[in-house]
Amino acid sequence: MMAEFAQQAERLAEQHLASSLPRRWRHVQAVAAKAARIKAIARLGDRDILVSAAWLHDIGYAPNIADTGFHALDGARWLVRQGVATRIASLVAHHSCASYEAEERGLGKDLAAEFPLEISATSDALWFADMTTGPDGQDLSVEERLEEIRRRYGPEDLVTRFWQNAQPVLLESVRRTQGRLASQPM
Repeated sequence: MMAEFAQQAERLAEQHLASSLPRRWRHVQAVAAKAARIKAIARLGDRDILVSAAWLHDIGYAPNIADTGFHALDGARWLVRQGVATRIASLVAHHSCASYEAEERGLGKDLAAEFPLEISATSDALWFADMTTGPDGQDLSVEERLEEIRRRYGPEDLVTRFWQNAQPVLLESVRRTQGRLASQPM
């Protein structure tokens, strides 16, 4: 059933991102492909959840879905309205240190009240897939990705500011995933 939902998640993401935000769509496709490649580090029952969340992690950027301007919360709220499982919506809501951005935007309490934060191999893998994939789908180190974000947004932008606080937490999550990947049999 979840494998089928991963296919639905791909269709949803394509429908809402491919034509309106082609660069974002390239990023999402690459994040989902990376999540599919590393899904073995997640528990057996979580593998399709990881891939589904990867397909949907940036759906809140879609013009017809964006509401508050905070894509993680907008996407998660929209997913709940579509009947998507709360766990997947929560993974989307909190992906890649979103709670730090929520605080910067004055939406931290809303995010925390509506969606539980999960700390697991699955959430770590989602953050890893997102934060080691560039805006055009290219593979980057997490450090290269953070530098790319800072250059793209500029030093005074809210996104750059939130990453200054979130970076240690993100790096810890990425390192946990790298450790899990290193311990996987080839």
